[in-house]
Amino acid sequence: MIAAAHTLTHMPTLATWILQDQQVGFDLLSLWHQMGLLAKIVVGILFVMSGWSFGVMIDRYMAFNAARKQSRAFAPAVAGALRDGKIDEAIKVAERNKKSHLAKVVTAGLMEFRAHQDSSDIPGETIEASKRALERTEAIVHAELKRGLGGLATIGSTAPFVGLFGTVVGIINAFREITTQRQTGIGAVAGGISEALVTTAIGLAVAIPAVMMFNYLTGRVEAFDVEMDNSSSELIDYFLKRRGVRR
Repeated sequence: MIAAAHTLTHMPTLATWILQDQQVGFDLLSLWHQMGLLAKIVVGILFVMSGWSFGVMIDRYMAFNAARKQSRAFAPAVAGALRDGKIDEAIKVAERNKKSHLAKVVTAGLMEFRAHQDSSDIPGETIEASKRALERTEAIVHAELKRGLGGLATIGSTAPFVGLFGTVVGIINAFREITTQRQTGIGAVAGGISEALVTTAIGLAVAIPAVMMFNYLTGRVEAFDVEMDNSSSELIDYFLKRRGVRR
């Protein structure tokens, strides 16, 4: 009974000793100062990855919106010109919409077609040449549309592991502080635990938007591919009809 009473009497003193006199700050500046050098390097790498990924997101989003907007204006205009047999006018319309993925593809086919238009007939070889020109341009435009998406996927898949590396470093630092100070209070491990949690959180914050935007942008590229395939097929059909008329 006496021992119990003595323990209860000194409980506040024991609690103070356990918590230590080291204060733990949870604002961004305090967390940064509590980190070790290696954890700061990890956070720096994650911020660079985040900046690069957001740059790709903004660039691709603007490029895709411009391509969509110009394609909507280009499609009916070039269809009207081709309906009237005005190849030169159709090419001029395509050149005025250089950001349109459809215009880039259609221009290649039309220019190949026009190169042989002065002949008395349009042989099958010319149609095949136009088809190959369309396929080559489709591949080039597809690569342009996907520019940066590979890096975005890499960031989305590796950022959590970079953050996890910082977490491991933080845990190691926490145990090292316990060994060095020979204390088990929360203050002894606060720095290591805080940097472990912060690097994990930043890694996830970088990865999640990158993965979401990669999936979204990839879906848009696939939709653009379908549109280019359809435009190429319609243009080849137009060439075949023109050959029939010329005959």
